[in-house]
Order: sequence, then structure tokens, then C-alpha cells
Amino acid sequence: MQNASNHRPAGHWPKEKAAGTLTLDFDTRHRRRIRLTADQGEDVLLDLPKAIAMADGDGLQLDDGRWLEVQAATEPILEIRHKDSHQLVRLAWHLGNRHLPTEIRNDVLRIRPDHVIEDMLRGFGADLVRVQVPFQPEGGAYGGNGHHHNHDDRGDYHE
Repeated sequence: MQNASNHRPAGHWPKEKAAGTLTLDFDTRHRRRIRLTADQGEDVLLDLPKAIAMADGDGLQLDDGRWLEVQAATEPILEIRHKDSHQLVRLAWHLGNRHLPTEIRNDVLRIRPDHVIEDMLRGFGADLVRVQVPFQPEGGAYGGNGHHHNHDDRGDYHE
């Protein structure tokens, strides 16, 4: 089994050298160490120095030098809309106040389905739609955007 101990964000690894893909839901993309199976069937041990919230298009380098591309799996998600943009901001505050992982898009908020939260949101006049999409919530005030970037001024891929 190959180890994957080198993570690079999308755009900072040689994507043309991808030897395979790992399609993972958000929880599985936010790990430090776990056994995974690539989409091509190969078992891989993710063994990172610290937990990272990987995003769609990120790269993981295997011990033998090959790269795998991370793909965000679709998940059941609740889209939250409101005809009044000020109310949508208010809804975002209520979700954050409850520490719910929330993806913020232009005119929509995305969360995982939760019947109690859905009732609250409807009470505030929100329009709710269930969708199957990849989920990449914000990382919070102390975690940046949930996606750790390793900027290297030289642009090396460390192959």
C-alpha cells in the first residue's frame, strides 16, 4: 500500500501527472490519517503531518512519486435562499452562531440537511432546496478558509 504524505492545493501541483483520482466526501477530505481506496481500486494510506480540509482539484503525492487528484464527491446538501439579501446575511449569522459548517456562495448558503435547522430557516422565510453537490464549507475564523495553502516562492512541486 502506498502512503500519501504530501498534499498540494489545486493549481500548485503537476495535474498533468495525475495517475488516478480519489473521490471523497467533505468529512473524508478533512483528515490527517486514514486508509482510502482510489477510484482505480488502489489502497492508499493518507498520512499527513496535520489534518487538512482538502478541496476539489487538490493533489496528493504517493511515496513512489505518482500523484492522485482529489475530487469532491456529491453529497445531499440543503441550499438556502432568501429574496432579501439582507435576510440571507442574517440567516448566515444564525448558522454561524450554531457552529454549523456552511458553504457561502453568491446568493445561496449550503449546509447539510438538519430538520431542526430547516424549521428555523423556514420560520425566517428562507426558501430551501435539497440538492446533490460537492460540499466545501468555510473553515472558520481560526482556520482560514479550511484549505491550507503551502505557498512556495520557487514554485517547486517537490517530486
